[in-house]
Amino acid sequence: MSNNSSYDIIVLGGGIIGTSTALSLQSNSDLKILLIEAEEKLAAHQSGNNSGVIHSGIYYKPESLKAKNCSEGRELLYRFCEEYKLKYERCGKLIVAVDKDELERLNLLYERGIANGLTGLKRLNKDELKEYEPHVNGIAGLFVPQTGIVDYVQVTNAFAKSFKKNGGKILTNCRFISSRTNCSELIIRTSEGKFRTKFFVNCGGLYCDLVAKQCGVRPGLLIVPFRGEYYVLKKDKEHLVRNLIYPVPDIKFPFLGVHFTRMINGGIEAGPNAVLAFKREGYSLKDFSFADVMNMLSYPGFWKMASKYYETGIGEFRRSFSKKAFVKSLQKLIPEIQEDDIERGGSGVRAQALDPYGNLVDDFRIVEAERMIHVLNAPSPAATASISIGNKIAEMVRKNIKP
Repeated sequence: MSNNSSYDIIVLGGGIIGTSTALSLQSNSDLKILLIEAEEKLAAHQSGNNSGVIHSGIYYKPESLKAKNCSEGRELLYRFCEEYKLKYERCGKLIVAVDKDELERLNLLYERGIANGLTGLKRLNKDELKEYEPHVNGIAGLFVPQTGIVDYVQVTNAFAKSFKKNGGKILTNCRFISSRTNCSELIIRTSEGKFRTKFFVNCGGLYCDLVAKQCGVRPGLLIVPFRGEYYVLKKDKEHLVRNLIYPVPDIKFPFLGVHFTRMINGGIEAGPNAVLAFKREGYSLKDFSFADVMNMLSYPGFWKMASKYYETGIGEFRRSFSKKAFVKSLQKLIPEIQEDDIERGGSGVRAQALDPYGNLVDDFRIVEAERMIHVLNAPSPAATASISIGNKIAEMVRKNIKP
């Protein structure tokens, strides 16, 4: 291997967390850093297949990593968009309770929002909801002014552009194969050859647990893919939604429920659901991987999860196959919506960590090992919090990297 294949740090993953981390590491340093990405473009998976919401932080337990990084990262992201002239809007959103059973959870969200430093939260009654969203159905709600919308592919590419401008290198179509220790450095084997590095950062998203195993690290969890499917409102029905309308989420799950989102580049998305996928890149009902399914079926935590949540899972699959069932969920928020008003949109796959006890890991999880850091759970609001997460990982690396 030549000097051209030797680096101070190698970052795996060309999504929003990997590029943010690489940028934070490269900024104001003379470190030689390589970012490798298996796909031919950046933001090919989670970062490029979401509804583009900049989250406020209202959902997360105070003092959790999600709460801290979302609140800090949200404002850093807004400032980054301003500096790099990226299109965004701080439009706010509604969280809507449709029956009395949801009022207690709505109040909990308000209290969490206050605890997480949100200002300007407004409690709304039925009539006040209509002032924000005239077509919404609900008995009470919250207006959250900090929420916004952006294009996370543009953000990821802006991170990457700045990283390269500062001297960083990016290799796409470069798939990680294995890692081994050689004296004071790591040898990273990829589809594009071998590279030497003093430190390795795994931001592998859907494959982060498998990468950790290849590096000799026990992740203590399994990444289970959940597909989120979207519909879009037809053009003549877009007037039904002004900005963002969310239900009160079920606190047992790290998913927010089907909702309406105005997109920064135009259009209104409705969704997503949360369907167990049978492939880590399972963007459609037809996608299937025998290896991925066997990984799930051989993992004790999977069966424990299934026994606890099978009824909910059946309901999600029903919405996946039945447009009528999907519309019924949407009508809880906007009763005027009919089947003919929406058409199939895209889908995304969430890399959800599952622990051995059948619990869906609710917080970010970042694990340190010798000369390595592994990001093992970074679902929503990771995109919102990406700059904050990248800065935190960079701090961890600087404390551990050998000169």
